[in-house]
Amino acid sequence: MKKFTFYYLVFTFFFFISSINAQTKSNDIDEKYRPQIHFTPEKNWVNDPNGMVYYKGKYHLFFQHSPNSSVWSDISWGHATSNDLVHWERKPIAIYPDSLGLIFSGSAVVDKYNTSGLGKNGIIPLVAMYTSHDMKKEKAGVIDVESQSIAYSLDEGETWIKYQSNPVLKNPGVRDFRDPKIIWHEQTKNWVASIAAHDQISFYASSDLKNWEKLSDFGKTVGSHDGVWECPDLFPIQYEGKTFWVLIVNINPGGPNGGSATQYFVGDFNGKEFKCDYKQVKWMDYGPDEYAGVTWSNTGNRKLFIGWMSNWEYANIVPTEKFRNAFTLPRELGLKKINEEYYITSTPVPELKKMEKKSIVINNLTINGSSDLTDKIGKMEVPSKFNLVLSNKSDFSIELVNTLNEKVVVGYSKDKNQFFLDRRNAGKTDFQKNFGRMNYAPRLSSSDEISLSIYLDLASIEVFADNGLSVLTSVLFPNEKFSKINFITSEKLLLKNFTYTPLNSIW
Repeated sequence: MKKFTFYYLVFTFFFFISSINAQTKSNDIDEKYRPQIHFTPEKNWVNDPNGMVYYKGKYHLFFQHSPNSSVWSDISWGHATSNDLVHWERKPIAIYPDSLGLIFSGSAVVDKYNTSGLGKNGIIPLVAMYTSHDMKKEKAGVIDVESQSIAYSLDEGETWIKYQSNPVLKNPGVRDFRDPKIIWHEQTKNWVASIAAHDQISFYASSDLKNWEKLSDFGKTVGSHDGVWECPDLFPIQYEGKTFWVLIVNINPGGPNGGSATQYFVGDFNGKEFKCDYKQVKWMDYGPDEYAGVTWSNTGNRKLFIGWMSNWEYANIVPTEKFRNAFTLPRELGLKKINEEYYITSTPVPELKKMEKKSIVINNLTINGSSDLTDKIGKMEVPSKFNLVLSNKSDFSIELVNTLNEKVVVGYSKDKNQFFLDRRNAGKTDFQKNFGRMNYAPRLSSSDEISLSIYLDLASIEVFADNGLSVLTSVLFPNEKFSKINFITSEKLLLKNFTYTPLNSIW
């Protein structure tokens, strides 16, 4: 009888746990506005992705997370892992606040030479550098609110130990001094940290990740300075056999369509100073809802990028309940030269093909005025992907509409040579005065053909034009799923290819 009772209790326990897991997955699928193809924590607030590192076949995604609130509060490092950048396993909180403050953004690296001395018994340590933000000092109005600390992992990123002598880099007298992004610079055999210092980037070097020396500053006379600089990222990238250096700088406010956004610079880094020859502001994403975007470390020549899919203008008040905010799709970065200028391209990672169901392909469709493409694809599902190739001889727009006549519109103006995304009538907009607005992106390509790749989720749309030269990301809150697609043109236009692909949920 005792043996039966024991096994009965064990069975009951595992059935209970399985029921909870099943319920969590069901809630992820059924909850209104819960993204189906984008990562979100199970509940509560999320902002900047940070600390991303690839190690032993696993992508680690850390992020700013309030585990106890659906608004920004007790900021910790949340954690998730993936083998394919598509399906994610949610993990326990990685780094909690301590006596030095909240755990703000940072980065993580594989210290394969054990330069830090934190590895033990031949174990290679993963080392994270993050900003300690002292809320008591902030409330007291003092300057040195933020300093840099480190933590390390000896179990491949599962758990983290804070370094006992934190902070490793004290505040130099700058109110905003945060978001360290570390790289190994092979030529100088040093770690280099890019740190946001109000509206500039400060570079520091270290041989052991513990002791840091100031190298230089960048940005005083270039780029947008309409807000505070945050979340930098410095990395080399190859183009036609030549190495260029890219410096990503997120800014809030000051984005091209209001609020938060990601700017970048293409130039050269000699191990001490970053230089670029142009003063034009370049944006990674022209939509209102890509911010704090940075890349994974330890991925070789692949530069994999992900951003926070929200905007500080309204992130705390978007109309969701259990969770608040999400991340963009993972993107692969490249470089392209146009008219003697170099531009970053940003395209969804090819691993996302794992989500795809059977596609419907339509070739060489002539449209003169408007066409209901839903008639040609049958029932439209959400989430889904749309690929289009067409000539740039005419204005056009693509309307995604629901039965309430709510719609989001993506299009191109030939006279202005720009793409646009209109969410003014896409559902709930009254929670913030500037939410319902038009958003624009310049067309950089001079090709006679325009290509568009559009990813639609329950509460977002991501538009990649001209193979990622112009990108628009936007969150949406329709009261009902979109179910119809209309194509509208100002004159006769050849739609060379239209491919509709419904997508499976990643959960």
